[in-house]
Amino acid sequence: MEFSEIDILQIEEKGLSTQEVERQIQIFERGNIKVDIQQAATVGNGIFAYSVEDQKKYIQTFEDKKEHLDLLKFVPASGAATRMFKAFHNFADEFDPEKTSLRDYLDSKDDKNLQLFFEKMDKLPFYKSASKKAKENHPDFSEKSNDERHLILVKTMLYENGLGLSDLPKGLVPFHQYNDYTATAFEEHLHSAAKYLSVNGVTELHFTVAKGDKENFEEEFENIKERVEEANHTKFEISYSYQDPKTDTIAVDKDNSPFRDEDNRIFFRPGGHGALIENLNKQKADLIFVKNIDNVVVNTNLPKVVEMKKMLGGKLIALQNQVFEYMQNLDGGNNSEAKLDEIAEFLENELFVKVTSSFNKFTGEEKTQYLCKKLDRPLRVCGMVKNEGEPGGGPFLVKNEDGEISLQIIEGAQIDKNNSEQLEILNNSTHFNPVDIACSLKNHKGESFDLNNYVDENMSFIAVKTKDGKPLKALERPGLWNGGMAYWNTVFVEVPVETFNPVKTVADLLKPSHQAK
Repeated sequence: MEFSEIDILQIEEKGLSTQEVERQIQIFERGNIKVDIQQAATVGNGIFAYSVEDQKKYIQTFEDKKEHLDLLKFVPASGAATRMFKAFHNFADEFDPEKTSLRDYLDSKDDKNLQLFFEKMDKLPFYKSASKKAKENHPDFSEKSNDERHLILVKTMLYENGLGLSDLPKGLVPFHQYNDYTATAFEEHLHSAAKYLSVNGVTELHFTVAKGDKENFEEEFENIKERVEEANHTKFEISYSYQDPKTDTIAVDKDNSPFRDEDNRIFFRPGGHGALIENLNKQKADLIFVKNIDNVVVNTNLPKVVEMKKMLGGKLIALQNQVFEYMQNLDGGNNSEAKLDEIAEFLENELFVKVTSSFNKFTGEEKTQYLCKKLDRPLRVCGMVKNEGEPGGGPFLVKNEDGEISLQIIEGAQIDKNNSEQLEILNNSTHFNPVDIACSLKNHKGESFDLNNYVDENMSFIAVKTKDGKPLKALERPGLWNGGMAYWNTVFVEVPVETFNPVKTVADLLKPSHQAK
């Protein structure tokens, strides 16, 4: 690949090298690699489902240990609200009350979310603000037809001369209406974190945000700080980070040559949420909980969510304690065959790591090295909910190119749906990934792992996009909880579906789980 001096300067300014760019171009030439799923992870086969008694045991483990740990909640929050309002942008652009009725428009779209929105619009947490603003901007609002008023209200919600909601980061959109205030997704994350992460009166959270939004989050925190700290009897320490420009990926044209913009500059795009492995890598807490910005509940539903968070944290601590003990045994050497077999059994039964069939033929030293390699990794415990038709990833047993089988979270787009066997496994899956993760990023010596060493680069994903009206191919880095954590030790635990309440469209805010009592 020939790069001009200007190209090289641009590449280096992003913190990249020409070798890295060439590596990315080779991925385009290779194309997407479909994963080889062997089985869907199910309860008893890759997913633990605990009795109430066992859950209480892990909750107690968490409560007993948390005061001695540095705890953190890590929330990817750089997403804009635009996609959340997509159907409403279309409505605002397309609907003309002089040419068609709202009823006919909705019937033509056959969109249940859109129907629900107009049926229960007054239940939205920002309806009163939108209604007030619409009347200010349109003095004759009350004289207009019902259909005209609906169009004005939607435009008032969306655009800058109204509430400008679709221009906000998703985390700053009002999600819930309480008696005397509305709460954004950002605020709800503070309330929930305080209920299980507060140590010595301090609760720590980290939000990854888009450049330009940090000040808006900081301003929102200042506005709510007194209320949320008094309500939760804790001080919040909040940190922020941006997606590193060096994690941006090159875009290419149909011939896999660098795509160039109107100024003939190479076009780079953000590399997707997988790029945030770099942000997670910089965190130094002992135990980190990861959860998406839009997955929150109203305060009356918090107890079950908090309970499950403590359970996942307690399971992680119990596993980590055992891993650390075994690593100290292995470091010390001179372990009996019985001890080495015990560690191998732990790998298989607790971490679901398939130990090689050659293990029994190894010498003691070879067994020790093998077990160290398998055991000494970042560790995560992931909540899984029963699949009720939500789109997105799920838990599977996957074979990699070395023939090793491990637990992975896989997106539907990574699966070869033209392969009938793979499609059957996908269709028989029982659980869904809600992004509810407790993780440990340190080894038994207290040293931080370099998380970049545990990414499966083969799980990059190529998507078709457009820029300046021209098609391009974009490269998504291995997803944060997919290929980005492919070589972590992974445990899946079933959690109740009521702990999963994402807001993908504005109509989701009308579901009972997002309506305060």
